Amino acid sequence: MEKVEKIISPSWIFLAEEGDEVLKDHSIVVSGGAIHDVVPTSDVFQLYEASEAYQLSNHLILPGFINAHSHSAMSLLKGYADDLPLNTWLNDHIWPAENQHVSFDFVKDGSTLAIAEMIKGGTTTFNDMYFFPEATAEVVSKVGIRANIGLGVLDFPTNYANDPEDYLTKGFAFRDQWRDHKLITTCLAPHAPYTISNKTFELINTYAEQLDLGIHMHLHETRSEVEDSIKAFGITPIQRMQDLGVLGPKLMAAHCVHVSEADAKLLSVNGVSAICNISSNMKLGSGIPDINQLLQRGINVALGTDSSASNNALDMMREMRALGLVSKGLNMRSEFLKPAELIRMATINGAKALGLDELTGSISKGKRADMIAINLDTIESQPCYEPLSSFMYSADRSSIEYVWIDGNTKLKQGQLVCLDEEDILQRTKIWQTKIKRI
Repeated sequence: MEKVEKIISPSWIFLAEEGDEVLKDHSIVVSGGAIHDVVPTSDVFQLYEASEAYQLSNHLILPGFINAHSHSAMSLLKGYADDLPLNTWLNDHIWPAENQHVSFDFVKDGSTLAIAEMIKGGTTTFNDMYFFPEATAEVVSKVGIRANIGLGVLDFPTNYANDPEDYLTKGFAFRDQWRDHKLITTCLAPHAPYTISNKTFELINTYAEQLDLGIHMHLHETRSEVEDSIKAFGITPIQRMQDLGVLGPKLMAAHCVHVSEADAKLLSVNGVSAICNISSNMKLGSGIPDINQLLQRGINVALGTDSSASNNALDMMREMRALGLVSKGLNMRSEFLKPAELIRMATINGAKALGLDELTGSISKGKRADMIAINLDTIESQPCYEPLSSFMYSADRSSIEYVWIDGNTKLKQGQLVCLDEEDILQRTKIWQTKIKRI
């Protein structure tokens, strides 16, 4: 009998590979932090002896969620400037507040708050874009969550750096320091076309090609962004990125709300991944992405939350449900975006966007054991005729009882085992007293 680390035996497993199939009464075997086997529960204890065994009746196991667009440290600005359009929100409130308060400690404490919330909501990997990346990396390493951390670039000075060269110098120093960490990868993260010059984009593109790095940026978030680009350059931001050579399979384009057919074609032929952030887009009044248009073009669509400052929750379950329901209504097709497809957007599609699909994003032998267990034996979720539907339309993030990252338990019976919630709350309240409305 082979000795392994864990045997997890739920009622249902959704692998997040192709199709809608849900395995019933199967067990996941974890060894060396990886998924070692998936076998019928009736056979598993004849084949394996585990240090830990989980009998999870009426639970659904999914791959951990991949939050493909986030600004984790901005959790300290949650609720700071609500109910404002993007430009007003950003220019008149968020950037001034950041200018006053952003520091290494701000990013470390904000990232800690965000990571605690994300783990409780089933996120096991996040794609981040913010200042002082080394502060976020310290928290990631301490907690043991998987992260792709962006090397942020802007054309104007901030508390972190003075100019594009300074941003890149500091970013590459961070990358060199953390490049061997098993849970941390990096990418280049120019903020957006409206904050980055052609010269800087050319520099970023050169580094991306030389170092084989992905690029993570905001793109076509608002109608005014597109209109302003046409006025300034005579072309849309996507067309401008095409001319600059930025479009490609390593580009993670956050938002993609206002996309013409011509622009969608450019995204498609270049293999760009579109990262949808529907709650943030709706809350800021930026619009609603046409997911049908993107899918018809064969574009890889992943999901993100954006920051808590524009969303107020790092809740991937809410993103899935909102996108599914709004898209059904807009397309007047009840069968559009079924639960299995939405789950793949929140898992394996995100892994593909981040270039991590060989490592995580689905429950498959050899992949790292990044998984979550959802309790469907609740008042909200019963009766449960079909587990994926019960998960998508009835459960919420309080139904997530277990989270495993790289085979390690991070949430057990709904309680964090890797962070002190009371300490996080106290630190957050201290920041709240420091941060005043502009």
